[in-house]
Amino acid sequence: MKKWVMAISALMMVAGLAGCSSDYVMATKDGNMILTQGKPKIDKDTGLISYQDEQGNQRQINGDRVSQVIER
Repeated sequence: MKKWVMAISALMMVAGLAGCSSDYVMATKDGNMILTQGKPKIDKDTGLISYQDEQGNQRQINGDRVSQVIER
């Protein structure tokens, strides 16, 4: 019985931690969809949007090219 409780508790903790980092989808004006890890950050001085792509690479895109950002 105790093993079951520990196993269920461990699974719930893993599931809870996985939900902390939300992924987003950015739609560009030319029709492309960009999937990101975490919320993209907007630099108000330059107008660039910084994000981490699905492979973990840091990328930037001009904010004028993005039509909307949606949490996935």
